[in-house]
Amino acid sequence: MVTLTELDRARLRWRARRGLLENDLIITKYLDAYESQLTDADVAALTQLFEVGDNDLLDLLLARSEPEGELDTPRLREIIAKMREL
Repeated sequence: MVTLTELDRARLRWRARRGLLENDLIITKYLDAYESQLTDADVAALTQLFEVGDNDLLDLLLARSEPEGELDTPRLREIIAKMREL
């Protein structure tokens, strides 16, 4: 596990800001619950997830679609599953 500095936390939360309020709410809940437990690999996976367009991301978070291609990794599937549970 890595200890995120305040700057790291601020950057991660800034990257998490989305154009769709629904995505913002889900991601913020996830970060509120798990931010202190994130590993370097988790942060890298979240960064990759934040590259997804808003509508596609919402479909993933609401289980309308499943991760495919580069997003189809065990780490991302675990993170997405946790986000869906919140």
